[in-house]
Amino acid sequence: MPVRRAPAEFSLSFLDVICCGFGAVILLLMITKTVQPQVIEQTMFEAESAVAELTEQLFEIRGETTILNRDLDVKREQISAFDEKIAILQGTLARTRSEYDALSTSQNANAIIREDLAIAKQRLSEEQVRLLGLNAEKQNQFIGGIPVDSEYIIFVIDTSQSMFSYAWPRMLRELEATLDIYPEVKGIQVLNDMGDYLFRNFAGEWIPDDPKRRELIISNLTNWSGRSNSSPVEGLTAAISQFYRTDKKISIYIYGDQFMTNTSINEAVRAVDRLNQRGESSIRRVRIHAVGFPVMFDQIYQLEVTGIRFATLMREITQKNGGAFVGLNDFRP
Repeated sequence: MPVRRAPAEFSLSFLDVICCGFGAVILLLMITKTVQPQVIEQTMFEAESAVAELTEQLFEIRGETTILNRDLDVKREQISAFDEKIAILQGTLARTRSEYDALSTSQNANAIIREDLAIAKQRLSEEQVRLLGLNAEKQNQFIGGIPVDSEYIIFVIDTSQSMFSYAWPRMLRELEATLDIYPEVKGIQVLNDMGDYLFRNFAGEWIPDDPKRRELIISNLTNWSGRSNSSPVEGLTAAISQFYRTDKKISIYIYGDQFMTNTSINEAVRAVDRLNQRGESSIRRVRIHAVGFPVMFDQIYQLEVTGIRFATLMREITQKNGGAFVGLNDFRP
């Protein structure tokens, strides 16, 4: 009987298996050690790049935030300044409205006063007729010594530098006061002492009277400084010769401060007499009034003579032509 061998503790198959297992483990270790550091290094590089990029973006955002905050502060200061201006303008608007309301009230009061005066005048006329009879006739109406019975008025204004530089605001005030004593006329005209027109489109024609045109006259006169020889004679004679009509009651108002030309006072008076002759009723064609501004009496002594010549000339002309001469004691407003 054959003798059986004891089985070997380790067979070839077992050793193969063991070797394969160790080989696999070694292979895994080699793979792990080779790949893992590369992946970690790449990951760390990407992370550091991302952190650097985010840090840069953070710095940019902080810089933009600083700029925006600075711009915001500037805008806030501008808004504060605008708010202050708005407050000032609102205050000005409130004062203007208050002044306008007061002016409107004053105008209404003046209208009431004018109406009362008209009623009183009517009653006075009726009482005059009752006392003096139906044939009683009031020849002239006087306000402040100046007859105001004319239907048309002409202003002859000295536009020389002495008047424009020193007496112009006062002249405007006096002209407005003159217009006020004529609440309504049929026509107005404005010339300077050389006979030039304030409104050239109305040359030789009457300017219709209404409140807006009166305001326009004052507005245009504010800056009207033209050629002038500081003599009222040219403008006065032009006004008489161009506007006199037998069917019109006309008054001329002369505003000036001096008479500088070589023409004598007597020659000037005679020149006006030839044009403004007496009619059948021994009344001159137009009334001539004058207002003298004492500008020359505030200048050097030698110039006072021209102011005296103007006053003398105007006194003679107004006396001969049914008007009045008013010499102001100050040319300032």
